Amino acid sequence: MASEPIPSLPPVPPQFKLIQHHLRTGQEHEKRDPVVAYFCRLYAMQTGMKIDSKTPECRKFLVKLMDQLEIMKKQLGDNESITHDVVGNAHIENYAYKMFLYADTEDRAGRFHKNMIKSFYTASLLYDVLTVFGELTEENIQHRKYAKWKAAYIHNCLKNGETPKAGPLGTEEELFDNENEDGGSLPQSSISGGPPESMPAAGLSDIQIPPGSDPPSNFSTIHIPPGAHAPANTPAEVPSSSVMPNTPTVQPIPQSVPIIDPSLYSVKPQGEIRLTPEDYARAQKYCKYAGSALQYEDVGTAVQNLQKALKLLTTGRE
Repeated sequence: MASEPIPSLPPVPPQFKLIQHHLRTGQEHEKRDPVVAYFCRLYAMQTGMKIDSKTPECRKFLVKLMDQLEIMKKQLGDNESITHDVVGNAHIENYAYKMFLYADTEDRAGRFHKNMIKSFYTASLLYDVLTVFGELTEENIQHRKYAKWKAAYIHNCLKNGETPKAGPLGTEEELFDNENEDGGSLPQSSISGGPPESMPAAGLSDIQIPPGSDPPSNFSTIHIPPGAHAPANTPAEVPSSSVMPNTPTVQPIPQSVPIIDPSLYSVKPQGEIRLTPEDYARAQKYCKYAGSALQYEDVGTAVQNLQKALKLLTTGRE
């Protein structure tokens, strides 16, 4: 039997402008990653209920959004990311990392284009979505702030015909100068040229820089887990033809493969340890990081993460 179609939503009421980009991100991922789409809509519903649940048009919109969520929950009923919060949290967090690190890699290499801007901004939205599981960690707060600011900064530079500075900016004074000059938001127009089909550019014109949201002057304060590479099939992947010309090619740095911990050869039977749902989620995350690293042919990082997962699963400790 064919699955029940997901009903479309009515126009977003003006009161819900704050969540319209989260809803758009959910729509973009409906087929690409239904789990991301589900939690984007769940975040939008929870936030919308707090904003206005009494005005007739808002109430009608929220009811339709609830209908979408109910249908998606039935369709994804056998997906652990939907039925277990810990697994769902890990799924969204890992996806946000992929988007963030893809954009950060492009930024540090001096490849400035519409897709990397969209990836930075989408990552910041997904960190918002993580709040459905509870308070954000400090590192996720820092990633969200940096990603949102970088998206606006690079967009403004390109629109004004300026070359953005790659990577973290040098001083907080520079950040404040750029923020004040651009008025804290992107102009009501997008960068010239059409976006690649793999990542629509809709929504770039409304990116907002929260007051006082200057990213840290030293990006080393933001923790990036080993092996959390954006894989080759990241939704924000840019075809080579859309990358700006005359940008340097980043060559992979050879890395030695770490020595395998001998203690991991003697695996204990599963019954001797008690693993919590959090342990399983962390092990799954390490395996995902290893898979991402292999797509970059980074064997060393893949082995490190697989060793961490194996140690956790066999000892209950990291």
